[in-house]
Amino acid sequence: MQQWIINFMESFGYLGTFLMILLENVFPPIPSEVILTFGGFMTTNTSMTVIGVVISATVGSVAGAVILYGIGRLLNVNRLEKIISRFGHILRVKARDIQKANSWFSRYGYKTIFFCRMIPLVRSLISIPAGMANMKFNLFLLYTTVGTLIWNIALVSAGAVLGGSWQSVLGFMDVYSNIIYAILGLAIVTLSFIGFLKRKGNLKIS
Repeated sequence: MQQWIINFMESFGYLGTFLMILLENVFPPIPSEVILTFGGFMTTNTSMTVIGVVISATVGSVAGAVILYGIGRLLNVNRLEKIISRFGHILRVKARDIQKANSWFSRYGYKTIFFCRMIPLVRSLISIPAGMANMKFNLFLLYTTVGTLIWNIALVSAGAVLGGSWQSVLGFMDVYSNIIYAILGLAIVTLSFIGFLKRKGNLKIS
């Protein structure tokens, strides 16, 4: 898949970047890390610029997020989980991925959109619970755009700086993803434990 992405982007430039990132948002198994870092590398040996790649990638990413937001408006959690359970193997998405994104959104609200746009896989899926929760579209668009812009600038710039060694970023991103998931998992467990202690304390008082 990686080689196909590279060939497509080499053939279509900015348009290829836009389409790949749009597809990446709707089809999470396509890695944005490859698209963005290779796009940055392309600025070193073509007429493409870092600003141009960032803009085309951001527009594509936001467009994909809006599509998933719209899907969320049409669905509820139970219906979506049934769909994922049946067809998720095609997209390499599991029902628990939807549950995780929905849990984060329910717990942290609008801030979740901003921060999750910088977390692989969840960055796409988080748009669905935002739609299901009927989040105000203008706020969704704002948080999505800002979070996406930061992510895109970081990876495109990394690809441009590293040049021919752009693929070294991919190994780092795997480590980054695992660390972020571990931190989030620990935070959820800690908050749940604190909530349990508070409830237990309330029960004792009563």
